[in-house]
Amino acid sequence: MSLTAHQRLLLFIVAAFVIDYLPFVNLPFLWSETFFHEISHGLASIFTGGKIQQITLNFDGSGLCTTRGGVHFVIAFAGYAGSALWGLLIYRVADSLSIRHARILLIVFITMFAVTLILWARDISSIIILLILLAMYVLPLYFSLKKVVKYFIQLVGIFVLLDAIRSPLYLLDGRSLGDGATLATLSPLPEIFWIACWFVIAIACLYNLWSGTGRRAKQ
Repeated sequence: MSLTAHQRLLLFIVAAFVIDYLPFVNLPFLWSETFFHEISHGLASIFTGGKIQQITLNFDGSGLCTTRGGVHFVIAFAGYAGSALWGLLIYRVADSLSIRHARILLIVFITMFAVTLILWARDISSIIILLILLAMYVLPLYFSLKKVVKYFIQLVGIFVLLDAIRSPLYLLDGRSLGDGATLATLSPLPEIFWIACWFVIAIACLYNLWSGTGRRAKQ
């Protein structure tokens, strides 16, 4: 009995929730979300005329992208928004690819980790985390079950997207730290407005994924 597209999506969502509560098992997935958050800051800097100086990944799932130049407002906004869009893109692209092309997509991610490791990782925690992520993403390429690669990428996409829904809410701690506080200083709008924006973007991405899955299933 084969699962429908919606059933597979629900299964991935449940699996992502379960993994999130498994100590140690959840860490590489949390680090993946942090990586896509920080690389979104970095890419925003590059696209607005700046450059990445350093990307820091911490064992607790936090991170920092140090940039020079670029449009500070766009760079600050891009982290949480980028995470949600990465999650949507990863799942949707993997879902539409053949197994062979899914392997190519996985190699693209491996290349991103490797480039970050070589160019922008300066501290021991970032180096260790990137090496672990490289190992985790390389491993599915050697499974005899070919669909493992595609399912692994989809699981990563869902985990990143779900974490993008939750992560901005951690900024509601009254400490005025993080990207929301930065945007509040760069604009007349309060931190909670930017938190709400990121939350809505992430929810919209999940809805888009669900409705898009339904449309493809009818075709």
